[in-house]
Amino acid sequence: MSTIKFKVGRDAKNGRFITIEKARQRKSTAIVETIKVNKKK
Repeated sequence: MSTIKFKVGRDAKNGRFITIEKARQRKSTAIVETIKVNKKK
């Protein structure tokens, strides 16, 4: 199986998804995560 990887931004205070650009600007309160999803056949 192949794995699909993509990056998302997440607010560290409330856990909501935000854009990657905003997460990189707010380094103290946000994080950029890499999510791996197994591709089903």
